[in-house]
Amino acid sequence: MSHKAAKIGVTSLVLALTFGALLYSTLGESMQYYKYVDEVVSAPDSWEGKKLQVHGYVVKDSIFRKPGTNEYAFTIHRNGRSLAARYDGLPPDTFKDDAEVVLTGHLTPQGFQSNEMTAKCPSKYEQPPVTTGPGAK
Repeated sequence: MSHKAAKIGVTSLVLALTFGALLYSTLGESMQYYKYVDEVVSAPDSWEGKKLQVHGYVVKDSIFRKPGTNEYAFTIHRNGRSLAARYDGLPPDTFKDDAEVVLTGHLTPQGFQSNEMTAKCPSKYEQPPVTTGPGAK
């Protein structure tokens, strides 16, 4: 190998390693996983303590608000699997029973501790049924 080719090879290697280190340090802290409730519940040890976004549906009649605070405890589910969740903060207006939610936080032995929540109500976005017969437009 010639001297010029060796210099190009070493320079390319240094640039690639520098770029990789920069990318890792920039994204490492903010990286989070997006998982569904059933995926998290099936392997909790592999997700405990990691920053996650967990997607599921609020179990009917499971929402409990600690009196005098903005601390909420509830259960989310998907595909027959459920997970206890806690959220501290003002929830979205659409947070209610059967709402589809995405929680951001981390898994603990007691359940999922969330610091961010996004919720939507599917019925709000569904089309009304089409009516037929007299007076129908």
